[in-house]
Amino acid sequence: MQAVRITAPGQIEAVEIDAPRAGPGQVLLRVHACGVCRTDLHLLDGEVAIPTPPIVPGHQIVATIEEGDEAGLRVGVSWLAWACGECSYCRSGQESLCPRARFTGRDVDGGFAQYAVAERAFCLELPAAYGDLEIAPLLCGGLIGYRALRVAGDGERVGLYGFGAAAHIIAQVVRAQGRRVFAFTRDGDERTQEFARGLGAAWAGGSAERPPEELDCALVFAAAGELVPAALRAVRPGGSVVCAGIHMSDIPAFPYEILWGERILRSVANLTRRDGRELLELAARTPIRTAVTVYALADAATALNDLRAGRFDGAAVIDLAVERTEREGANRIPPR
Repeated sequence: MQAVRITAPGQIEAVEIDAPRAGPGQVLLRVHACGVCRTDLHLLDGEVAIPTPPIVPGHQIVATIEEGDEAGLRVGVSWLAWACGECSYCRSGQESLCPRARFTGRDVDGGFAQYAVAERAFCLELPAAYGDLEIAPLLCGGLIGYRALRVAGDGERVGLYGFGAAAHIIAQVVRAQGRRVFAFTRDGDERTQEFARGLGAAWAGGSAERPPEELDCALVFAAAGELVPAALRAVRPGGSVVCAGIHMSDIPAFPYEILWGERILRSVANLTRRDGRELLELAARTPIRTAVTVYALADAATALNDLRAGRFDGAAVIDLAVERTEREGANRIPPR
């Protein structure tokens, strides 16, 4: 099969390798699409360690089961590939913190390939209303964003720092819940600010700006630690700031006064299957629409470079049905 692998920090290559075989409790999947996530960049850059390279990245997999009684069933595979089910975290509904957990595209091969293997118990059934390309971004950006929003509380004014794949999905969830979105982008990024307003943001500006109102909570999706003090300054007393990435640059020292007032600073780690089921049910009802830029598997490195440079709005998705990306043409699917 054709695949893309990270072989060492900074090194990614297209390869032809043997298709995997499913073991007990697993399913063989024919991959149709796979989202491209900033975590894939962190893995490529060595900021998140790969225990046993080489590895096939990609943890927003849309696929059909290839063999057995469920052959043809469409499923999604997310970052959480496996959890033990036995530790105190798993038993208390916190499988995202399982110390033995394995993760798709880091510990086990992911979806930048024509075939993948996954634990059947960790596959999510997908709503039929979504196409393969549209639903892929929900399987990480959507799920992590949903978990971050859930732990942030039910405040009416929600700040989103870093308006990319996750934020453009969660902005729609916030709006569907009758709350207001305040979008923060790179300073001077008027294109993305206009994109946020088009998705219903009440305000959009640069991350160095103060919003016109105090926020009830803020979700930090960008991997820039310097945004944490900015978000703390923007939230009201009693408000919360949630760091929603798996990796972030160092948070600079900040005065206690911006944390004081019972403000809460916390992170979210990974996700649970419950998060997946709840978000997909909500997506089918809302509906959530994703803005997608499409790449061929052979152009996975280009997709990662474009993500790094912020060359598109929304999310990037690898389409396994495309042999080569048309650099000039209709490779963008706007939200409907």
